[in-house]
Amino acid sequence: MRELVKKLRKYEIHIRKAINSQMQGDFHSIFKGSGLEFDDIRPYQYGDDIRSIDWRSTAKYDQTFVKKYKETKEQTVYFLLDISASHEIGSPGKQKIDIGKEICGVLALVGLKESSQVGLISYSDVKEKFVKAGKGDKHASEILHALFKHTSLSKKTDLDKAIMYTLNAVKRRSIIIFISDFIDEGYEKNLKALAKRHDLITIQINDKRETEIPKLGIIPVWDNENNKKMWVNTSSSSFRKSLNKTYSENKTYLLNFCRKHQINYLNIDTEENYVPQLIKMFRVRNKSLKRA
Repeated sequence: MRELVKKLRKYEIHIRKAINSQMQGDFHSIFKGSGLEFDDIRPYQYGDDIRSIDWRSTAKYDQTFVKKYKETKEQTVYFLLDISASHEIGSPGKQKIDIGKEICGVLALVGLKESSQVGLISYSDVKEKFVKAGKGDKHASEILHALFKHTSLSKKTDLDKAIMYTLNAVKRRSIIIFISDFIDEGYEKNLKALAKRHDLITIQINDKRETEIPKLGIIPVWDNENNKKMWVNTSSSSFRKSLNKTYSENKTYLLNFCRKHQINYLNIDTEENYVPQLIKMFRVRNKSLKRA
């Protein structure tokens, strides 16, 4: 655990230094966006934006009222981490589950260093761990402990339930960083709802072993989520085409979905260095926030 924390600290410093130098000190805007929070209502004045009219209060008091907002001084960041058994693939220490936890850990340290409030939701097909958003070194230790010391309650996946839980648990508008391989179905409607309510970032993790299977003939394959053995013909062209189609279509579909609904998307392979990719993603986000 000590060596892992040391590694994450090194990555955290690397990310912060790189982004601060490339963005002329505007790193804080990534985690401290121009968030607005409802404050009060007041009577309508000439020149007010009609989109800010509070129609419920206007109807109730027979006078036109507008909503007042205040700028939030700090940003809340929640990590939604999929820890189902489908992530237990890859080389030792570089399985999808390892990379997902590392990314979550290093970005949590970055956010806490920028004085953001950081929370964690880990999920399989049940709530695995919930750490309420907080700040400080003690909270950083709590996040890392929840990431790397937790024993999973279930091996299965239910992204739709994970998103629903997040929608119910996180009321205040936040940055939600959703880390998963997104190998599931039927979650799109609630993912769209999550993107409308929060500033959503999706990080999809994949491993080449999922598609680049050597031709070994008929071999047993273990299904981690269902705890059962299956026999597959790895030399079959139809099997190999089906496998590639499934994973490539999943990646393309999620990418297009995120573009359509203005969700930041990043795909990371377990064998790649994820730090430069995170830096690139933040650079793109920073430019987008400035334009907005």
